[in-house]
Amino acid sequence: MKKILIADDHQVIRAGISWILESEIENVKIDFADDYFLTKELISNNTFDLLILDLDMPGSIYKNMIKELRIIQKTLKILIFSVYDENIGVQYIMEGANGYLSKNSSEKEIIIAVKSILDYDYYYSPQLMSKLGKQINSANPVSKLSERELEIFNLLVEGNGNLEISNLLNIKMSTISTYKKRIFEKLNVKTIV
Repeated sequence: MKKILIADDHQVIRAGISWILESEIENVKIDFADDYFLTKELISNNTFDLLILDLDMPGSIYKNMIKELRIIQKTLKILIFSVYDENIGVQYIMEGANGYLSKNSSEKEIIIAVKSILDYDYYYSPQLMSKLGKQINSANPVSKLSERELEIFNLLVEGNGNLEISNLLNIKMSTISTYKKRIFEKLNVKTIV
């Protein structure tokens, strides 16, 4: 038996999702919460396989909900179900949600998302995957550095000057200056600070 909690302050949404899931997933028990306080209470007293969570409901603490709910139930799988676009979805995925689904999604997409999280622990739509890829690449500009550039970058961050790095790596100071210039360009920075 799969236990799902639908946390949304709109009764029509709760009933609609419940009807869709009960018609497509065997052996499912669905509970409801219409605010974040009840959501926390239910998760504290029950073990759920999946939480379908709206972001804008009474008592919401937005991204902090993910951390707080995982403290209560570590294995809880969370599907964010929201009117916001994938840019917001990416933020919640980065906080630890297992998936994101727009409230504009079709019945088929809802079923695919829920089954995917129940079976594989995650659901990312193609649009979300694209945004996640861009976010990850832009979130870590250091990943653009070559192995040698990263080595010099780390020495610069530790407070070493060109002369010290030159001596440590047995490389000419002019070469260090060239690497430093490339690092600054790749990271789009003007100074070490």
